[in-house]
Amino acid sequence: MQYLDLTLSTPEENVALDEALLDEAEATAAPAEVLRLWEPHDMAVVVGRGSRVPAEVDVAACRADGVSIVRRTSGGAAIVSGRGCLMYAVVLSYQKRPRLRSLDAAHRFVLDTLIGGLDQFSPGIQRQGTSDLVLGSRKFSGNSLRCKRTHFLYHGTLLYDFPLSAISRYLAQPPREPDYRQGRPHESFVTNLPAAAADLRESLVSAWQAQTQLVDWPRGKVAELVAEKYGREDWNFRH
Repeated sequence: MQYLDLTLSTPEENVALDEALLDEAEATAAPAEVLRLWEPHDMAVVVGRGSRVPAEVDVAACRADGVSIVRRTSGGAAIVSGRGCLMYAVVLSYQKRPRLRSLDAAHRFVLDTLIGGLDQFSPGIQRQGTSDLVLGSRKFSGNSLRCKRTHFLYHGTLLYDFPLSAISRYLAQPPREPDYRQGRPHESFVTNLPAAAADLRESLVSAWQAQTQLVDWPRGKVAELVAEKYGREDWNFRH
């Protein structure tokens, strides 16, 4: 597996790069797998492909604080990202891992791989809901996926030193909740994983056996996706 540690300048570019890596893998004849790690420079809200922005996001608070709202290509509900939230993405090959065409198997495989790398920081990490990772009953990682013909993208958040109050400021109570949440508000539902960013990076690279640096990332495709999709309100705020 190849490895890319790259944070671009804007939320739109960063969300676009995850999709661009998936598209690039789809266009390659041989199976291509990559792990990307990045950490946002600025606070941003990233909503799911099917999210209704007014139902999930406090748009007025975001605009007052200059917080971008960007729609990703994968499912799930809105998240808040920023410094103290390490973001990861893995592009995986169905040719190499045919059993992962089952969504349940894909969720289990990726989340269990993450747990294998993160358990050193706090033993007892568990999967909950469809695609959450928790300490005790509190969530520190939310994840989602996007499937295509030969590869799929699985990406998510790892809160480690994030100002948790920002979640309540910018997000409403989600319209869909996993049973284990039990109606809890954000501030009593989320937590930070006790780890340093450098150690998190090292553990994930090891867990995924990402041994080769990816040098030539798809710059042109990122620019195209920002121009045609992620930089446009008709994509980010669509119903």
